Amino acid sequence: MGARLRVFLTREQDQTLLTLKKADVPQKVKDRAEVIRLNAHGWYVEKIAAHVNWTSQTVREVLHRWEKQGLNGLWELPGRGGKAKWKQEDIVFLEETLKKEPRTYNSVQLAQKLESERSIKLSPDRLRRVLKKRGLIGNGLGKATKENKTP
Repeated sequence: MGARLRVFLTREQDQTLLTLKKADVPQKVKDRAEVIRLNAHGWYVEKIAAHVNWTSQTVREVLHRWEKQGLNGLWELPGRGGKAKWKQEDIVFLEETLKKEPRTYNSVQLAQKLESERSIKLSPDRLRRVLKKRGLIGNGLGKATKENKTP
């Protein structure tokens, strides 16, 4: 068995990690902060792993990241997945097109227009999801209120 892994915190670091517990941050960050605090208060890696229901290796990785990166090591790095093929300017272009032209478009026609004028190839389904997320699809604001509900 190797040497015991232990981190030491200053009073300010401990207070910062404690405030993260109540802050509006992802749950993973809160869990990592708790792991670091427990280790600094004398808990063994195996005991921490059992307490938070992680493997010992995961606890060790968190502690090593804390030693190397400090507070920044608590957050995830940006994902490695596929990047968006479109930019905000492309969607703004579509919004302006929809406002200026009197005709209506379906998602297939909008995808064709985006490809022909901006050289952005986006499937109609993906385009529909992007526009829906921005709140551009539908008849109204998308929020039900007491005034517009039917009895």
